[in-house]
Order: sequence, then structure tokens, then C-alpha cells
Amino acid sequence: MKKLEEDWLTKGLIDFEYKKYILLDYLQHIKEQFKERRLYPFLSDLVFHYNHLLTIEEQKKVIKEAFPKRITKADFKKLEFTYQKLVEEEEIMEELKAIIEFALSKIKEPLKEGKEIYEYVESGIEFSPVGLEPLRLEEGYLFISEENLPQFKVYRYMMTVFQNAMESFRGIHTHFIGDYIRSIHRTFENVKGELVRTFTELPNPATYLVHSKVIVPHQETLLPIAKRMLVRHVSVNPKN
Repeated sequence: MKKLEEDWLTKGLIDFEYKKYILLDYLQHIKEQFKERRLYPFLSDLVFHYNHLLTIEEQKKVIKEAFPKRITKADFKKLEFTYQKLVEEEEIMEELKAIIEFALSKIKEPLKEGKEIYEYVESGIEFSPVGLEPLRLEEGYLFISEENLPQFKVYRYMMTVFQNAMESFRGIHTHFIGDYIRSIHRTFENVKGELVRTFTELPNPATYLVHSKVIVPHQETLLPIAKRMLVRHVSVNPKN
């Protein structure tokens, strides 16, 4: 994946044409991925950069603190340091302002395109439990199938909860178990039973089916969206 570094705005030469070249090259790569309906990690990366630019635009102090500086005098005895800025602040602020305005305007289009693809794919997905839901939903199995394909993928999942001073939010880890073939004699419920007999540490697992009516790249699009749908379902349907 072609990355746009987190500090691309303030790293290296602060020049409008130079930063414009870096940004447009990155956005061209993103657009190529979206043409193939590959969403992740490209969409989340794009969202990060857009929000980061908004933050910098709103908090000019962030820009000042990001400027590179070099030590010109150091008194280690008193632990006092004198810094000299590498560039004149007023000039660089104007240049950065122009770069930020340009970047925000250019990122909006692919960001909108990525969100539209996400919504289109999500609207073509059916999400449902396989069998009865147990009391504990934080660990279990995720089945992912696609329209007109007898083969489907099975993942084991585990939810995690992250907390900070303001809020807590859920994350999810998945482990690929294997590909299974669905038939009249081997339903999703049958496969769930096979998993219970194979992995006895989960005697009554939460199991969900994500069935996609649209064909999209599995690893870059379908799986990430399926995981987000599962996290959302568990978050709004806590049972313990």
C-alpha cells in the first residue's frame, strides 16, 4: 500500500508544489483501489488524514509545535536549551494554510466515493445469527458467504474492549478457520455443530452469518465490513 506519512504536512520541505505532488500521487493510488472496490485499509487511512488536517486547521498551535527545530546552545549543567527555528514562522504559516486548503478540497472527492462504496456493499449484505444467540456474544464464529457460491469462509472471533478517560469502545480479532462447502446435507447449522465438536472450549458459541449479494474483494472489503457489522451488533445487543 502506498502510504501518506502521518507527518507529511510538516515533514521535509514546506513547499506548496512539493506537497501537492505528494498528495495527488497518494490520492491517485487511493482512487485506483476504489475502482476495484478495495476499501481497506485505504478508506480508514483517508478518513484519518482528512480529520488530521481539520484538527491542524482548527488548532494552529499544533502546527507551531510540529515545526522542526535545532539546538543552537545547550547548557547541560542547568538543563537549559536555546532553540532556533529553521524557518520564518509567518511565511511557513501562510504556505501551510494554502496546502491544507488544497488538501482538504482534494480529499473530499475520494472520501465521498469510498463512503458510497461502503454503503453500497453494506446495503447488499444480510446479517443474521446462526441458531440461537447465547448469553455471551464476545467470542464465537463468523461465517461469510457470497451470492451463488456454495463455498463460504469461517472465522473465529473475539471481542476486546479499549478504554480511555472519556469512553470505551470495542475492537475485534478474527482467526481464519477454513473454507466450507454448503449443501442440502451441510447447512450453516450443521457446520456450527461441527465447530462445537472440534473446538470444545466453546460449547455454546455465538455464531453469525454475513451473506453478501454483491461480489467484492474479500480481504480488503467484505471481511472488514463484516467485522464492523458484527461489532455494531454486539455493541447494541449486550447480553452480559
